Amino acid sequence: MAASNELVTHCLDLFAPLGAARSRRMFGGQGFYVDDLFIALIAYDQLFLKIDAQTRPRFEAAGCVPFVYEAKGNRLVSTSYFSAPQDAMESPTLMLPWARLALEAALRARAAKAKPARARKPKP
Repeated sequence: MAASNELVTHCLDLFAPLGAARSRRMFGGQGFYVDDLFIALIAYDQLFLKIDAQTRPRFEAAGCVPFVYEAKGNRLVSTSYFSAPQDAMESPTLMLPWARLALEAALRARAAKAKPARARKPKP
């Protein structure tokens, strides 16, 4: 499941217009961060972008499919990552709107995690 160096370098180039893009090996694949937000991953030599309830319809309408893996017990697990549209893989300009959607989904996920921590009352 390891991602090829060429694909990783290409994806970093695709994400560069968003900000400081970096990658990290993980689970036999590769993870991508923009400004320290996890926005994408490569698994099985395919790029998958972060989605949420707001962005999912756009990815589905473009014919993108979810990243699904097999967990213990032959159980299929669908994730919050969808394949990138094929044409978006051609250039940073074509990827930019999709990468922005992934970045927005990552920002909303981070904000949702931060809210419960603030909601707690201080201990007396």
